Amino acid sequence: MRLHRNLCFATVDGLLLIFNEGKYADKVVQTLLKRDKRWGSRDRGFVAETTYDIVRWKRLYAEIAEVKEPFSRDDIWRMFAVWATLKGIKLPDWKYFEGTPLRRIKGRFDELSKTRRIKQSIPDWMDELGVKELGDKVWSKEINSLNQLAQVILRVNTLKTTKAKLKAELFDLDIETDEHKDYPDALILRERANVFTTEVFKKGHFEVQDASSQLVAPFLNIKPGMRVVDTCAGAGGKTLHLAAMMENKGQIIALDIYDHKLKELKRRAKRNGAHNIEPRHIDSNKVIKKLYDKADAVLIDAPCSGLGVLRRNPGSKWKLQPEFLDRIRQTQEEILVSYSKMVKPGGQLVYATCSVLPSENQDQVKKFLSKPNDFSLIKDKKVLSCEAGFDGFYMALLQRNK
Repeated sequence: MRLHRNLCFATVDGLLLIFNEGKYADKVVQTLLKRDKRWGSRDRGFVAETTYDIVRWKRLYAEIAEVKEPFSRDDIWRMFAVWATLKGIKLPDWKYFEGTPLRRIKGRFDELSKTRRIKQSIPDWMDELGVKELGDKVWSKEINSLNQLAQVILRVNTLKTTKAKLKAELFDLDIETDEHKDYPDALILRERANVFTTEVFKKGHFEVQDASSQLVAPFLNIKPGMRVVDTCAGAGGKTLHLAAMMENKGQIIALDIYDHKLKELKRRAKRNGAHNIEPRHIDSNKVIKKLYDKADAVLIDAPCSGLGVLRRNPGSKWKLQPEFLDRIRQTQEEILVSYSKMVKPGGQLVYATCSVLPSENQDQVKKFLSKPNDFSLIKDKKVLSCEAGFDGFYMALLQRNK
């Protein structure tokens, strides 16, 4: 691979914003990709993938480069040189790379890789927490898996097409996909591609959704004609899956505390041809109370640490703090108690997170069931990335007794 100056400059500019100004990596990358209209898909791919790669391995590369935050522009160039050297890319004769100690970089990589928290490029507290909750052996496998690049996975929108038709349409666009027997609506891209620019996406024939996330809606045992409440709907990935499973029959009430996310859900629902979704903004507790004892099924896709989705959000490793985890566990507990009251007698509830920590998952369900209520656990499922090859997730199906 040959490095191009303008692409490298863009990447360095982006990393300075992410590391020093706390900007979100996905937002920065979106802006960078609009920087030069002459860039082709390969150029944009280089900027996006290199930026995410250096964000993912920030601690390791900084230790090898012997630089500390806040990083200067020269520090970022040193980290860039480490990235390129470890990838086997020949450094061009630019002033930023003068005196780069190639042999020392490889030697320091070998030495530092003996320490898991540096090798896996995570904060000390996160490593300690992972060991405490999952055990040393499982955590080592899991954090290694969570540092791999996520595959692009589509969920076929069965309201508009079939898996066979979509697979053929994408093949005609030179986008090859594979199926997976355990995920009936999933198509996995063989090579990364910008699927959002395709006509089939604009027509609403699919959504991009990780395979583990695609397990949540079916876990709820819903049927067409039911009244379902998606309590933390966000922009609606799982809401749209529910709508497809219900064949547009019945009602899905999509709740969220963020109105702008519900506006995005409306836009996506229109593209998907999902007509049975009613977004409602939670602007007061009245919105919740009005639904007490009214729902056949309730989905609580709870706010969480997001540790299960580090593959696609590597920047969250550096934003997440132990204090946030303490607060979010409290929020999860309160949400379970409050939102479960929407389930009518005989109805069901799914509590789900994109975390791999038992303290956000099994422990929360146990705590909820230990309180006076009418619920019992039917089944639960923990998905570890190191076992599934996809995102880490948890889901529990609870029944309210009649």
